[in-house]
Amino acid sequence: MSSAPASRSWHHPQGTPRPAWLCLLLLLTACTPAAGTNPGIKARLTRRALEFGRRFGLEQLRSLLQKEHELNLKGSYHSPLLGTFTYAVPRIRIHELQINDSAVDFAEDVGVRLTVQCARIQLSADWEAQLGAIQDRGSVELCMRDLDVMAVLGVSVDSNGRPMVWSAGCDTRGTHLHVKFHRGHSWLYNLLTPLVQRSLRQELNKQLCLEIRRGILRLEAALKHMKVSTQLDPFAAIDHSLLGQPAITAEHGDVALKGEFFRVGKYQQRPSSPVPVARPVALPEALPMALAAAHEPMLLLAVTEFVANSAAFTYFTAGALRRNISSSMLPRRFPLQLTTKSMGVFSPQLQERYPDQPMELHLSARRQPLLSCHPDALHGALFGSAEAFVVLPNATRVPAFLLNIDANVTGKPTITGNRLRGTVSLTGLSVAQVTSHIGPVEVKRLETLLKFGLWLFGVPWANKRLQAGVPLPALHGLSPLNTRLSLQEGFVLIATDLQYEP
Repeated sequence: MSSAPASRSWHHPQGTPRPAWLCLLLLLTACTPAAGTNPGIKARLTRRALEFGRRFGLEQLRSLLQKEHELNLKGSYHSPLLGTFTYAVPRIRIHELQINDSAVDFAEDVGVRLTVQCARIQLSADWEAQLGAIQDRGSVELCMRDLDVMAVLGVSVDSNGRPMVWSAGCDTRGTHLHVKFHRGHSWLYNLLTPLVQRSLRQELNKQLCLEIRRGILRLEAALKHMKVSTQLDPFAAIDHSLLGQPAITAEHGDVALKGEFFRVGKYQQRPSSPVPVARPVALPEALPMALAAAHEPMLLLAVTEFVANSAAFTYFTAGALRRNISSSMLPRRFPLQLTTKSMGVFSPQLQERYPDQPMELHLSARRQPLLSCHPDALHGALFGSAEAFVVLPNATRVPAFLLNIDANVTGKPTITGNRLRGTVSLTGLSVAQVTSHIGPVEVKRLETLLKFGLWLFGVPWANKRLQAGVPLPALHGLSPLNTRLSLQEGFVLIATDLQYEP
């Protein structure tokens, strides 16, 4: 890993920097799927992502140390000439931490390792001392040079799919300590500093690791309350709990999330023809040609077709895939208008029974839509029903006929300017009569005209909105950068860098 390009000093930063933990939380989800369970969403955090988060990790280290620490350092020495010298340093304050060389990498099968070398730390403390019958107090300044710090953060997952962390190792070593006493009989104690330097240096090294462990304990406590699902709207929520134990190599950490939609407030029983299960996803060691770049991305994200299909099942069972269409909602140039005069072309009895009356179309999914991902495009199958009603002058709706309308579509998502966009095209449409209260309906003729209307108006309308796109999500200031997308067999692969904008 590369080192920090230049020495940096820290003087009383305010607050705790959030990006360090944001980068860390990406890694906390690094895990392989449990036996028999494939993730809906899987990602890979690379070494470049760790390097991106290195400076935030250093700021977090500074934040952990920037405060007054309980030290309770006590000791005594006996001098044949002066008698017994006892001292106590109850607390200590860190004023400056200067880091010249640092690195962060993966600790294989454990978590993340942060290494700091040749650092310099400036501290101050109050002291109390007694030499024989003389009691004294004052302050002391300490400067430790050539300070090395190595801290390992272990990551795992609990039984509820929440990330867990622990201190998997810590070692601090400072070799040069300069001590300067002030006030009281400081001139005398400065003469005695060689007696206390060794024990004080050992205690300071121990205290630094204790503070790092305390910070990890605070993070561990916060993660116990982390949500493993998020409600998206009144109908659906997504389960983003972790699957299995972390699998971290020396080069990367793989992320595995359940990625399953579920209905808000209700348990949904799987149908006899279940949602297609998530197919195993093997993230490539090398990027596909479509994503070839001059450098390795920080994050590879695979969103499987299972995620979309579980969403379709959830919205279908919640009754959200319904829409009522009135005559006023169609473009005037649409070749098929919702009036008995226009629809009477396909059913003469309709115009005879209800001359020049408006109509209403109730569209709904009779089965959940299905989506599959292939290298050429996303393929979708829609299974709908359309029930036509005649709207009488007194607002009564009289059923006219019920049709099954099935459609096949293809789509291609793209990412430009950090917005997710796409295009869709209609590849097939079939119409079948189920029931009719106004005699036979010429479904083939209706099917042809409906295809023409969708090709002329429906698809361009959808593509106009898809091209506008939606912004890619940002998490507390951490947003994607230089994002690229590729369609693979069974999943969409997204490669991206990360940037932080406070």
